[in-house]
Amino acid sequence: MCCFFLWFCVFYYLCIKQIRIMLYPLKFTHIYKDKIWGGTKFRTILGRNDVKTDTCGESWEISAVQDNISIVSNGFLKGNSLQEIIEVYMDEIVGQKVYEKFGIEFPLLIKFLDTKDVLSLQVHPDDKTAKERHKAYGKTEMWYVMDADSDADLIDGFEEKCSKQEFVQAVKKQSVEDLLHKEYAQKGDVFFLPAGRVHALGKGLLVAEIQQTSDVTYRIFDWNRVDAQGKSRELHVDLAVDVIDYDAIENGKIPYVPRNNATTELVSCEYFTTNLLQFDCQVVKDYYAIDSFVIYMCLDGSATINFGGDYEEQIIKGETVLIPASLHELTLTPKGKTQILEVYIQ
Repeated sequence: MCCFFLWFCVFYYLCIKQIRIMLYPLKFTHIYKDKIWGGTKFRTILGRNDVKTDTCGESWEISAVQDNISIVSNGFLKGNSLQEIIEVYMDEIVGQKVYEKFGIEFPLLIKFLDTKDVLSLQVHPDDKTAKERHKAYGKTEMWYVMDADSDADLIDGFEEKCSKQEFVQAVKKQSVEDLLHKEYAQKGDVFFLPAGRVHALGKGLLVAEIQQTSDVTYRIFDWNRVDAQGKSRELHVDLAVDVIDYDAIENGKIPYVPRNNATTELVSCEYFTTNLLQFDCQVVKDYYAIDSFVIYMCLDGSATINFGGDYEEQIIKGETVLIPASLHELTLTPKGKTQILEVYIQ
C-alpha cells in the first residue's frame, strides 16, 4: 500500500510538472460593456455575432480589474481566471521582472472600443494621485485606430495652454469645447495619452486601446447628454482639475512608417511597448531577452502561431492572444497580408 502511494505521488508530481511546462497562447472570454455611446462595429467589422445589442461600446479583451477579471477560453486552462493562472505559474506567465513588480495583478488592460457617439471629456490621474485617492494605479494609455468614418475625429489635449481657473470657468459656462485640441482620425492613426491629458474619442471609430490596469476615470463634461431615464452621468470636475496637464498639444498623432514583414515601434513608455507587425510571409519571433508576456491584437488578416513542435494556435481579425513569458520562440504564418499589434513591458 505504501509503495503504491509513493508511486502515485511520483506519477502525480511528474504529470503536474509536465502540465506546468506546456503553457500555450491564451485566449479569454470577451467582457462586453454597453455604453450610451456604443455601436455595432464589433459585429459588422470584427464579426462578433455574440454581441446582441446595438450599443456595445467596449470589449475588454484582457483584464485584471476587480470584478472584471478575464477567464481563459481555450486549452486545458479554460475556465480559470487570469489571476488564478498567474498565482500558479507566476513568472512563467508574465516574466520575472513583471512578477517581481506586480505580483499576481496583471499590469495591462486591453480593450477594443466602438464609438457610435462621442465619449465624455475625461482625464486619468497618474500613479501617485491614483494611489493616494483610490489605492489604484494611474492610467496612461494609447489608441490605435482600426477603422474610422470619413468625418471621425477625437479630442487630444488643449489647443492652447490655459490655466486651471480658465478651464474651470469654461466648464461652468459649458464652453470648454472651445479650449480643446481636435484631430481628424483615420485608419492606422496612433495616439499616446499620458496620465493627465484631457481626451475623448469622437463618433465613428473602432479603436484598439492599451492601458495600465486601472478603471479610474474623471469625467469632466458629457455634452449635456442624458440616459433613457433622463439622467445625466456623474461628473468629477473637482477631482480632475488637480491632475490635468494644461499645456497645448500641437499634434498628438504618433508618426511611424510601417515596414512589411518587420516590426515597427509605435509607442514605448515605462508602462508598455506597442509595435506593429505587418507581414505576408512567415515570421520568426524570439522573445527571450524581453522577460515579459506578449500580447497580440490582430487588426487585420489571420495567422497561425506555432510555439514548438506540432503545437499551434490561430489568431484572426479582432482576436487578442496572451503569449506567456515562457514561450520564447514563436513562428507566425499568415494567411495573406496580416497586421498585429505586439504589446509587452520592457
